[in-house]
Amino acid sequence: MSTNPPPERPEIDAIVEMIIYLYTESRRLTKGMASGFGLTGPQLTILKLLESFQDLSLSTLSERIRAQNSTVTGIVDRMEREGLVRRERSKSDRRVVHIRLSDKGARLAREIQVEPMEIFRGALLSLSPTDLRDLLRILTKLQKQVLLRVGQGGAKKGDGCDT
Repeated sequence: MSTNPPPERPEIDAIVEMIIYLYTESRRLTKGMASGFGLTGPQLTILKLLESFQDLSLSTLSERIRAQNSTVTGIVDRMEREGLVRRERSKSDRRVVHIRLSDKGARLAREIQVEPMEIFRGALLSLSPTDLRDLLRILTKLQKQVLLRVGQGGAKKGDGCDT
């Protein structure tokens, strides 16, 4: 049985290349910025998330950075040893542990003014509201199609935290 190659679609190749570029650039910026402060890329991401949201449960943090709980636990363990974060049990549900910035972590987060997410947010602000809605709609469709192809669990297996 012979399979026919897919028809040439240069616009699809161009889109895939742009997605890969944006992903690679994001990782490069995060890694470079983080290393300048003695952090890893995932540590910087967690630091900035906690700066924005004050505290997050481990599972919410894992969801936000698209990583498994076990991966985030290791990152948070190292950050806690370095005095950047602290764990606190929820008063309403003792099973939930919140991750919060320590004073040292909050100072460091404030010191790091620009992060890759902010660069992308700034670039997105240059788009019209209509373009933003269209982009979100299209990216959501793309995400659903990717999830169908890799399976819901497959999207989280790669921890995405090796930046």
